[in-house]
Amino acid sequence: MDILFCYFLILNGITFMLMAYDKHLAKTQKQRISERTLLGCVFLGGTVGSVLGMLAFRHKTAKKSYLLKFWLIVIVQLLIIWFYFNH
Repeated sequence: MDILFCYFLILNGITFMLMAYDKHLAKTQKQRISERTLLGCVFLGGTVGSVLGMLAFRHKTAKKSYLLKFWLIVIVQLLIIWFYFNH
């Protein structure tokens, strides 16, 4: 369990920092981090870091296509957790 906790802690920290860095890049009009990368981190378990990054930096909160993909990933994750603990 310790390894799993460390994995999620590190991944969510990285995801949070990626959201912060991408917001910085957006403000300075530089090459951005791809949505595929950001959503890939969410898919791998960086959901909490991504949500905290969205709230802290008000980043990706108005982009409907990103939010749709984000919430689809969250729903899939919740279903996986539900099936894991109920079967």
